Amino acid sequence: MTSSADDLVTEFCNLWATPDAEQLAGYFTEDAVYHNIPMQPLHGRTAIKEFIEGFTAAVDGIDFRIHRQLSNGELVMNERTDVLRRKDGGEIHLPVAGVFEIRDGRIAAWRDYFDMAAITSGFS
Repeated sequence: MTSSADDLVTEFCNLWATPDAEQLAGYFTEDAVYHNIPMQPLHGRTAIKEFIEGFTAAVDGIDFRIHRQLSNGELVMNERTDVLRRKDGGEIHLPVAGVFEIRDGRIAAWRDYFDMAAITSGFS
């Protein structure tokens, strides 16, 4: 993994194009919290890994198109469009604002703010 918080988040976001739940979960601290704001937060690396496995089973990959990214020490925020590549060849474009808190070179907290209706309507 990379050294700066900004580089770590960029690297992490790029890995979603060909997601591997084990590899992605390895970016989190053991006690990390992952909160997709429309849903309940997930606590701990194991719960995060299980969520990633389930979510990525429905897609071929996710391209995180980062429009802006700001960092201040161990805090990184980005504005992006996540392009979920459906298995049928279609795409769902999801506008997202993400907040990442880094501790000891890993993600300790990740919060994504988005409209859940954009995802549910894209899979119907």
